[in-house]
Amino acid sequence: MIAGEFAVLEPFHKLAAMAVNRFVYIDINPSENKNISLEKFQLRDLKWFFKKDRVTIISEDNRVNFVQEAMTIACVYLNENQIPIEDISIRVKSELDDKTTGKKFGLGSSAAVSVGIITAMLQWHLKKTPSSELVFKLASIAHVAAQGNGSGADVAASSYGGVLQYSSFQADWLREEYQRSSTLMALLHKDWKFFSAKKIELPNNLYLCIGWTGSPASTGNLVEKILDLKDHNIEKYQKFLSDSEEAVSNFLTGIHQGDLQLLLKGIRQNRAALVTVGKEAKTELETPMIKKLCDRAEELGGAAKQSGAGGGDCGIAFMPTEESAENLIRAWRTEGIIPLELKPYQYGAKAL
Repeated sequence: MIAGEFAVLEPFHKLAAMAVNRFVYIDINPSENKNISLEKFQLRDLKWFFKKDRVTIISEDNRVNFVQEAMTIACVYLNENQIPIEDISIRVKSELDDKTTGKKFGLGSSAAVSVGIITAMLQWHLKKTPSSELVFKLASIAHVAAQGNGSGADVAASSYGGVLQYSSFQADWLREEYQRSSTLMALLHKDWKFFSAKKIELPNNLYLCIGWTGSPASTGNLVEKILDLKDHNIEKYQKFLSDSEEAVSNFLTGIHQGDLQLLLKGIRQNRAALVTVGKEAKTELETPMIKKLCDRAEELGGAAKQSGAGGGDCGIAFMPTEESAENLIRAWRTEGIIPLELKPYQYGAKAL
């Protein structure tokens, strides 16, 4: 997530999101045993079956929920299109987390898994690559069914790839329409009036740095706390939305006009808006380590902020020169912040 966190939960508010070069791999093979293995959780050869429009994975571990929902949506789509569901085994391998400790970087692993599962199952059965829009919509339905809230921006980044200007489908709208629709195909054909996504290009003279604080965060809990402010102090919440909208507008205008200083101003404004709304909601979005990450970037002429819901995980910095970016990486290491070798990845999910 680059800019526009939390505000994107409201209709037509824009967010900038980016796919990065870390991946989830889904292997499918024909198998009468119909099992699934989730290597990250050391869950292997779990039996699964599809009955009465539901996939059930035989496991008491609730970490299978996102995979189970994604498989359900893929199977319902195939079933409604009269495509026989084959007996297959599935293996899910992720490289999104820290290889040594297993700690989460906060790279949207549940969204990437949902997109990967749906892409792989449709590719296998349809014998062709499904469109990015179809994958996004199916994965969004699955993700909302599993999580209950969220903007879907991480789903969009995984589906489309690249850097996106994004407006959310609105989780409440999607959940209600899913429950109301007679079929999955009917929901796919509806007008997703709040949703939009288009690719944008970051300027070539902008240097991107991403740092990990070593502390994971819970997106769902933070979202609930910010939305609680909306219920109890609508004026302060509306002020946050206004400040965020101005910040994201400056960031996007800076991109479109090639105005680096306006772009950096937008990031600084967005940081300030998020810090303020966190305090108003009595939750710490910018942790001490994220503050150090951001302060070091600003001292070197750049701009930085939390990436995503905050409360830990990653921060993202934009630097005006290669030299300032290199100096920032050294400063981060001194502070105990781990630079991640992440770059924008231009492609969505695809078959290898």
